[in-house]
Amino acid sequence: MSNAEDSPDEHAVTPHDGGRATLHQIHETVRQEGDHELQRSSSALAWSGLAAGLAMGFSLIAEGLLHHALPKQSWSGAVSNFGYSLGFVIVILGRQQLFTENTITVVIPFLHNKSWQRFVNLARVWGIVLTTNLIGGLAIALCLAHTSLFDPPVRESFLKIGKQALAPAAGTVLLRGVMAGWLIALLVWLLPAAQSARLWVIMLIAYVVGLAHLAHVIAGSVEVFYVAAAGERGWGEVLLGYVAPALAGNIVGGVVLAALINHGQFHANR
Repeated sequence: MSNAEDSPDEHAVTPHDGGRATLHQIHETVRQEGDHELQRSSSALAWSGLAAGLAMGFSLIAEGLLHHALPKQSWSGAVSNFGYSLGFVIVILGRQQLFTENTITVVIPFLHNKSWQRFVNLARVWGIVLTTNLIGGLAIALCLAHTSLFDPPVRESFLKIGKQALAPAAGTVLLRGVMAGWLIALLVWLLPAAQSARLWVIMLIAYVVGLAHLAHVIAGSVEVFYVAAAGERGWGEVLLGYVAPALAGNIVGGVVLAALINHGQFHANR
């Protein structure tokens, strides 16, 4: 997401129809936001993407702290996963660039007005944001693994969370990535209508992604990068077993199940 001062509309709509935002208003808000992102300079995208990658580390930190503090009961995982929402809250309310949001935000303008130049620009945004998100996630994972910022028992909780993310086969990670990409893209679609409930919408959807152990390429990469940085798994296993299938799934979920379907709904209503 862009910085608040740079955004033309700050995800705002003026609802009518009994206080409900219309489909046209939601689509236009997302499209205008996407147009704005496509016009941003590469350096602005890179700094915002790096900030988002670093901030997503707070999902692992908050979940790990709760995992360590809670008693080992059957319900403790349901509570500790609330911590997973923290990174998303920081990134989205802070209007930072997160790759999975751009699977719908910059795709809607392309679907609205297809051209080779716009596709190249879309690829530019994706490439810069994904790369800097992953660099930020790697940096925070290395910091957590190789400093005394947190006590060893807390770092052990980080390790358990990361190993849990790596446990499924790559095919399962891909399927879970589709669901995660779909939900996060739908989160972007819901924000223009959420208004004062934006915080709760972000927390609820991010909580479900964490609770279901769905594969989000940035938040999950922080978790698995930590495992590799701690020397518990190889970097090749982390990249091929988690990052690559999560990325593919997030793209399919965000572009096909969210952007294409919602744009198709809008186009049909026109």
